[in-house]
Amino acid sequence: MLVVENLRVVYANGAEALKSISLKAERGEIIAIIGRSGAGKSTLLRCINGLQQPTEGEIILDGENITRMNGAQLRRARRHIGFIWQEYNLVERLSAMSNVLTGRLGYASPVSSFFGYFNAQHRAVALQNLERVGLLHRATNRADKLSGGEKQRVAIARAISQEPKILLADEPVASLDPELSVQVMTDLARVAREVGVLTLINIHHVELAQQFADRIIGIAQGKVVFDGAPADLTEGVMDRIYRFNSPVAAQPLAAH
Repeated sequence: MLVVENLRVVYANGAEALKSISLKAERGEIIAIIGRSGAGKSTLLRCINGLQQPTEGEIILDGENITRMNGAQLRRARRHIGFIWQEYNLVERLSAMSNVLTGRLGYASPVSSFFGYFNAQHRAVALQNLERVGLLHRATNRADKLSGGEKQRVAIARAISQEPKILLADEPVASLDPELSVQVMTDLARVAREVGVLTLINIHHVELAQQFADRIIGIAQGKVVFDGAPADLTEGVMDRIYRFNSPVAAQPLAAH
């Protein structure tokens, strides 16, 4: 279970990224977080991952308080927090298989990690997860030879290979065209449900959020203004979410 209580983030320049975020989420849920650019969506995920220290509040994952961990404890905790980035964050010169194996670094010995050695068990996990995203046949291909959609599916396989307690995805389809966006979201949602991992996805495409998420959280001006089922995302609710902040509107999934 994830518990976020009264989370607040104020930057050094006085900007308030999060005002007071509270939420609870259970294992197996797929939650889409929507809102305008600058609403605080990415800041929330960075706090959960320990990349951003909150000014106030707590984040508790499976009984462990992430906000109170020291550096060493946080590094250990991140082994169980999978993160999928918008820009893939793959090592381009390495194969798809080698990139997925980096998700096993938290389970390998320091010596093995240094030399890039992974035993048969680690390799079996990586191969299984490449197969889950339909890329087993591309295992030996360098990452720089893959398409954008394939790169993001490798990133999904890498994150799942961490055997995470929680999976965070920050705009995972923002760099993809509409058709590939649907394919990647299909794979992400299917794999997350197969392994039963709690998944939080920051996403601009409201239609994709409604199609693939079990629950939607809308953030505006650093606050949760909606938390409910996709079917309850009415025009009135959309107005509460998107009438604030920057002039950037929600992105519909329209054909180019």
